[in-house]
Amino acid sequence: MENIQPEEKKSNKKFFIIIILLLIGNVTFLGLWLLELNTAKKEVIIKEKVIVERDNVKTDLLELQEEYASLQTNDKAIQLELDEKRAEIAELIIQADKHKDDAFIISKLRKETGSLRNIMKHYIMEIDSLNTLNKVIIAEKDKVSADLHTEKNITNKLSKDKDALQNTVNLGSILKATGPVAKGVKFKSGGKKEVETERSSRVEKIKVSFVLGENKIAKRGEKQIYVRIISPDGKEICKSPDKGNMFFFNDSKGYFAGKEDVNYENGELAVDIFCENPVPFISGKYLITIGCDNVIIGETSLTLK
Repeated sequence: MENIQPEEKKSNKKFFIIIILLLIGNVTFLGLWLLELNTAKKEVIIKEKVIVERDNVKTDLLELQEEYASLQTNDKAIQLELDEKRAEIAELIIQADKHKDDAFIISKLRKETGSLRNIMKHYIMEIDSLNTLNKVIIAEKDKVSADLHTEKNITNKLSKDKDALQNTVNLGSILKATGPVAKGVKFKSGGKKEVETERSSRVEKIKVSFVLGENKIAKRGEKQIYVRIISPDGKEICKSPDKGNMFFFNDSKGYFAGKEDVNYENGELAVDIFCENPVPFISGKYLITIGCDNVIIGETSLTLK
C-alpha cells in the first residue's frame, strides 16, 4: 500500500494537468472565435454603412441628373457644357453601382456630386440672366413695333425715333473685349519671367488677355476693367469678400479677382490682367467674365489639371 499511493497521486496530478490544459485550450479557442466573430461583425457594419452612403450618393446624383435635365438655354456654348455635365453625372451613377462596397470611391463620388451641384448654381444664374435679357429685348422689340404701328402724330414719331436712336448709340458705345484668353502662370527669376502652366498646384496667378476693340462713339478716357472668376467649386475668387472688391455688371454685383485701369482712346488696346487667389488653385474649369462700365464685355474659361 505504501508503494501504490505515490503512483495514484502522480496519476491524479497528470489527470488534473490534462483537464487544466484542455480548459485553457477551450478558453483560448473561444476567445479567438469571439474575436473573429466581433471583427466580422464590425466589417459587416462598416460595409452596411458604405452601402447606405452609396445609396445616399446615388439618390443625390439622380436628383442632380433631373435638375440638370431641367436646365434649358438657347446659348450653344452653355448647352454644350450642360450636355457634358449630364454625361459626367450618368458616368458617376454607373460608378456608384459598380463600386458600392468601396468607401474611397463613394467618398470621391460624394465630393464630385457637391462640386457639380455648385457648378449648376452658376449655370442657373447665367441662364436666368440670359432669359431676363431676352425678355427685355423681346419686350423692347414689341414696344417699338407697337409704337411704329400706332403712331399718328409726326412729332411723337420723331421723338420716339430719337429715343430709339439714342438706345442704339448707347448699345453701340459699349466696349467689346475681343479674343479673350486666360492661362495659368508662375514666375521665375524673381518674378521677372512668367511661365505658362496648366498644373493647378503650380499656378500662382491667372492671366487674362484681350483687346479692347475700336469704338469711335464710346466715351474716351480712363476705364476700369474688372475680371470675375468662378472657380470649379462654384466660388468667386477675390482677395477678400468686402465691398472694396465688388463691382457691378448687368444690374448685378459680384467680386472681382483682378482689376486694371486703362486709358482708352477709341482705338484697339491690348490689356493683360493678372488675378490672384488667396487660397491655392484647384483643378477644374474656371468661368471668366470681363466687365467694364457696368456691363459684361467678354467671356472665356480656363481648365487647370
